[in-house]
This record gives sequence, C-alpha cells and structure tokens, in this order.
Amino acid sequence: MLLRMSKLFVRTLREDPADAEVPSHRLLVRAGYIRRAAPGGYAFLPLGKLVLDRIADLVRGEMFGIGGQEVEFPALLPAEPYQTSRRWVEFGDQLFRLRDRRGGDLLLAPTHEEMMTLLVKDLCSSYRDYPVTLFQIQTKFRNEARPRGGLLRGREFLMKDSYSFDLDAAGLTESYAAHRAAYQRIFDRLGLRYTVVEALSGSMGGSRSEEFLAETPSGEDTFVGCTECGYAANTEAVTTPPPASQNPAAGPPLQVHDTPDTPTIETLVAHANQHQLGGRTDWTAADTLKNVAIEVRGPSDPAPQLLVIGVPGDREVDMRRLEAVLHPASVALFEDWPARPELVRGYLGPQELHKAGVRYLVDPRVVAGSAWLTGANEPGRHATGVVCGRDFTPDSTIEAAAIRDGDPCPACEHGALEIRRGIEVGHVFQLGKRFTDAFELDASGADGGLTRITMGSYGIGISRLLATIAEQHHDDDGLVWPAAVAPCDIHLVPTGQRQLDAALTLAEELTAAGRRVLLDDRVSVSAGVKFTDAELLGIPRIVVLGRRVDEGYGELRDRVTGERRETPLTVADVLG
Repeated sequence: MLLRMSKLFVRTLREDPADAEVPSHRLLVRAGYIRRAAPGGYAFLPLGKLVLDRIADLVRGEMFGIGGQEVEFPALLPAEPYQTSRRWVEFGDQLFRLRDRRGGDLLLAPTHEEMMTLLVKDLCSSYRDYPVTLFQIQTKFRNEARPRGGLLRGREFLMKDSYSFDLDAAGLTESYAAHRAAYQRIFDRLGLRYTVVEALSGSMGGSRSEEFLAETPSGEDTFVGCTECGYAANTEAVTTPPPASQNPAAGPPLQVHDTPDTPTIETLVAHANQHQLGGRTDWTAADTLKNVAIEVRGPSDPAPQLLVIGVPGDREVDMRRLEAVLHPASVALFEDWPARPELVRGYLGPQELHKAGVRYLVDPRVVAGSAWLTGANEPGRHATGVVCGRDFTPDSTIEAAAIRDGDPCPACEHGALEIRRGIEVGHVFQLGKRFTDAFELDASGADGGLTRITMGSYGIGISRLLATIAEQHHDDDGLVWPAAVAPCDIHLVPTGQRQLDAALTLAEELTAAGRRVLLDDRVSVSAGVKFTDAELLGIPRIVVLGRRVDEGYGELRDRVTGERRETPLTVADVLG
C-alpha cells in the first residue's frame, strides 16, 4: 500500500483544538486521524481508520485463536429482550431509547448479552453443541452525560464483545481463563503498560470480574496496587480489613457535651481537645464518626429513600464507590433537612436513627465495641463514648469510604496500597446464569435431562484502545505508534525533486515487499514542514532523502527510540 501526502485526505494542525483535554485527543485531531462529528462522536479519517482496522484485526486474530466465531448484530434492537433481563430499567439514563413509527420501543445497544443468549437458544439445543464462543466487533452506544477526552469517553464507540456458553462452572472457568490470557497477549502486542485488577460487575452481574487498566495520568479510573504482593483492584472493588471486635459492654460511658459552632470534623476535634471531652486531649479525626445522609433512588423508584452512611471522620464518602456498591440505584447527598426535623444537620449521630426509621450502614472499621465521638442529634451537642453494639446497631457494613495511599492491603499482612490512574481497555465477567435464567437457555443432556447453560462476557474497547495507545505512545513532537498498529510502516520524506524521484523508486520497492508506505510527495511545502508533520503523524520509521541521495544514502529516523543514522536506500537496509 502506498499513500501519497499530496492526495491523502488529511490536514495537520499547528494549534491544539480548543476542546482537547488529554494528549490523545489533542494529537489525534492535530495529526488528522479523527475529527469531531457530534458530542461524543468522531469520524475516523483515512489514517485513523487504518489504525482502527489494524487494532481490530489484531484483536480478531486472538479471538479466532481461542476458538471464537465472529457474528454481527444490528445496533438498533427491540426493547423486549432488555425488558426481560431488567436492564431496560437498570441502564437508566445511559440507554439511548427511541420508538419506531408504530410506537414500538427500541434501543441503541450498549452491549449484546441478551441478543447473544437468544441466538444461542435458537440454534443450540443439545449438550453436543457446547461449548460455544461468539464475538463481534461492532459499534455500541452509551448516553454519556459528559463525553470527554475525545475517544476515551464517547457516546458512540467501537467494541469487541465476546460471549462464552458452557455446560457447567468448570467450562466457564476455562473460557474465562482463555479470554483473560488472550487479552494479555493483545495488550502486550499493542505495547501497553497495563494492570489486571479486581472489579465490580455493575449492570452485568455475575460472580467475578476483572478490568484491564492501561496506566496513564489522564485515566478516569482509579485503582490500587499493593507495595508487597500482587493485589490490584479498582478502588470501587477494594475491601477494607476490619479491626478486631471488642466487648461493647466494656466501652467508656456515653457522655453528651455542649459543642457549639462545631459543624465540621476539624472544628469538633479542636474543641474536643481544648475542652478535654471524655477526659482526653489526643482526639483525632479518625476517632470521630462522620454520618452522611444520602438519597438513594432505584431505577423504578417513585421517590428517593433516605440512607445514612457512617465513616471515620478522617475519611470522605466516595460517591462513586457508593454508587458502584448500590448499583443500579443512583445516589445524591440529602438536602431536604426541613422535611426531617429529627435529623440535625452537622450534629447527626447514629443513636436515634433506628427509631427514626432510617437505614444505617457503616464502614467496616466501625466494629462491635468501637467507641466514637459523634453527633448527639441536638444542635450544638456531640457525644463521646458512643459504642457500636451498645448505643447503636448498624443495619450492615458498606464499602463507601474513600481509599487513600498507604491504606493496608486486604490481601497480605504487610503491604500498603498505592493509588494509580488508568483507562479501562478491557473487562471480563463470569456472568454465570443471570441471562440464561432470564431466557431459559438449556441444553438436553445424554440422559435426556436439561442443563442450564452458564455464561461469560468479555469486552475490549477498540476505538478507546486507539486513544489509549496514543496516550502512552507520544512525545512533545507528536504521536509515536507501535509498529503493530501504525497506519504505515515507513514514512519517506524527500527534500527536493531529485530526492522525490529516488523516493518514488524506493516506495515502489517497499510496497512490492509488502510494506505500507507513506510518501510525502508535496512540492509546495518546505522540508521543515515535512519534518514537523512526520514527527506529528508518528510513523515508526522515517526515511529522509536529502543531500546524499545521489550517493544512494538517506537518514533513517527511528520514531520510537529517537535514533538517527545514515542508511543505504535499499529495502533491506531501510527495513533492517
């Protein structure tokens, strides 16, 4: 394949686009790989489409390698299967809903578990038909409230989604492991730095899920890694090691104190130490119990429900963690205090919540026998010696407190957690029987009995991968594509007419050898502009044909390593 810059449908930009927030967005637009078509939607120009297709082909090959078979569904689907699975409601505002001219409900598919299950039910009836692994590479839609980062978070995106169907849990474990290993090979071949982390299943359901997170400062996902062991998890999935329980009856006596003008943890701790509340002068924020009132609304709830979350005062309630745990419900801070006069804002304690009919969930650090400084449910008053299991009994525990650097690792005794940022590029789920139960997908056995099929689901964001590679592979001058996905293998940059004649000959030889070549044959631009564009476009190997072209030499620039050296203008030397 030979591409000529004089004919190529591309326009490079010297200035960053005004709406670009992250390096990949800025560089992909400037280099002419993508252009914005709508909020959260992008057109792929010729160079961008070449990269996208190379990524898709690499992924497709690995799916074939584990026995996957490719299908393709429409993106516009009927609502009934998603109503059966309850995800018509659970997806909430993220689902694009529409109606046809007859008033029938339709959706733009965010994912295809329902349709794949129905397809397998239609065609597979015997145990001899299993296992089955199907995949597609197809456009998906999510109604993101705030699309950002170019291709990193859009409303329309290209995704590889695959689905395994097995007769039993052992088969699911094998299919899951095969996909997990294939994903590792894919991301290794793409040259990504990534971490496999434990994750929550969210709207997918199932018994186990893991995310593949590419590490980058611009990532929206926060995850942790242990300094001593191999534990890694999305912060939404981190579990808190609880301290040892104590005897509630042995706790200090509950005492109520006047604490005027102390509606915050900081003012409360200062007051408590100054006035020696409970006979102590060593109070810290960690000794206080912060109680946060939350409104929780399920997808079909007519009105929100009130919930109070108790966390140590040196922590904040992480709303993203809370919403992940309570999925598919949405959460928001409670603000209508006049409607609940028995709850005193700034002085809320757990002692009377049960009488008020309010559910109370606490951080795992709030164990039986632990004593706290917390609100007394009276304006300007707090209480010391408020003991869990004696003075209040939580309804349950919940993982809602913010995770911090240095928190203890839940998987080993000595490690501490480090917080990192990344982009989710893949997610694997052991779904189990959620969807096969919903659609009664069974296989007849050798004995004539029926076996309920068990299922896995596995996704890779193809268009997001393009942006993620750009996030990790760029420098101050532009993109630096790994050879596995670059739109071309060689970028030829002649500096004059004689050089252009030599470049045309070399280009023909390289394409005959099966290489993709980009030739900058523009005669109306300077050599400096060509060099700037070559660095911006990011083809791995740049060959500059300059003053030594008559001697049969050019300069080979390795865009990845930055190395430059004189090279004979032969196919073997240019590729060598």
